[in-house]
Amino acid sequence: MARRFVLRGRTALVTGAASGIGAALSLALARRGCALALADRDAQGLAATAGAARAAGVAVSEHVLDLTDREAVLALPAAVQAHHGGLHLLVNNAGVALGGRFEETDLADIDWLMEINLHAVMRLTHACLPLLRAGPQAQIVNLSSVFGIIAPAGQAAYAASKFAVRGFTEALRHEYEGTGLGVTLVHPGGVATAIARNARAPRGLDAAQAAQGLAAFERLLTMRPEIAAEAILRGIETRAPRVVIGADARRALLIQRLMPVRYWSLIRRSVRDR
Repeated sequence: MARRFVLRGRTALVTGAASGIGAALSLALARRGCALALADRDAQGLAATAGAARAAGVAVSEHVLDLTDREAVLALPAAVQAHHGGLHLLVNNAGVALGGRFEETDLADIDWLMEINLHAVMRLTHACLPLLRAGPQAQIVNLSSVFGIIAPAGQAAYAASKFAVRGFTEALRHEYEGTGLGVTLVHPGGVATAIARNARAPRGLDAAQAAQGLAAFERLLTMRPEIAAEAILRGIETRAPRVVIGADARRALLIQRLMPVRYWSLIRRSVRDR
């Protein structure tokens, strides 16, 4: 299991590949000689990522799908097999955000978030396991969040989904310990992606409040996706069980360890000062 994961000549399936970390990681994988199956609902963004990856000289397939479409998710591994003949790396990167106080949040929006952030991760992983287990070495990478380490006020649903991804991934890693299938859990901090702009807010929230919340969220997103992608890539190659990305995520992890119950009293002040 400690053996380095060689990317050249392998095939990776990356969800959320049209932008942000998913796009940056896809291009980094292509530069390592890894063939790509790229999935996203944004066809235009997906085509741009795929075109840039093909310029690196690797085979690329594009799969336009909505992760809330269960049948499309379950059919994806067969499409990857048809295009590439196998699968060695699965990166469950796609995710959405939902802000606002829990009592003001519509339950339908929580269902939407859980379907993408958690259920699609579990569903796609389950569907891909036969392909991943067919060879001597494979890797699963699941993206949680710094909010899978700490749970801020106003992020109840999102934190619940990312804590769940953490639990699922850790259990999966324990199940396949000692086999050729490695499992990596990723906790990115504030990466400058479109997740804040695309987040849903409570439906009754007025426009001014929504804009204020969005601005506060975006101020926390400072790291370039390319930096996060390189950190994830190193984690894949070394088969790291966990990758914590960014000083903010590492600081949150330390504070949570030191103050497992009262960490928010300290972190709240630092968030307020930004």
